[in-house]
Amino acid sequence: MINIKNITPAAAFAMTKKGALLVDVREPREITRKAFDVPDIMLIPLSTFEQRFKEIPVDRNLIIVCNSGNRSLTAGRLLLNRGYRKVVNMQYGIIGWDKEGLPIKRKPKQNVWSSLLQMFRKKS
Repeated sequence: MINIKNITPAAAFAMTKKGALLVDVREPREITRKAFDVPDIMLIPLSTFEQRFKEIPVDRNLIIVCNSGNRSLTAGRLLLNRGYRKVVNMQYGIIGWDKEGLPIKRKPKQNVWSSLLQMFRKKS
């Protein structure tokens, strides 16, 4: 089995500032709740990764990310097995990224009253 290098969220953020591509392998429903706020990111869910990995550039530094670091490890190993060489796994996923205070896009939270008001407005 090929070993993949693990890096911290802070190291991953520093790499993105130097042009590395973040590849998020979480599912779309997870990304709508909380997403990485970086300029260069690819979203390829692990469920479609085997079919879509060729969309990822071979010559770029790649940081594979997910929610906690497990799915990204699987995806990173797949890339290494397919000939990609500039691949690292970000430990702790978006959970660790968020804990370190790195940039995140969050789905705006609505309070209960505004949600109820919207429901009733739609019906009238």
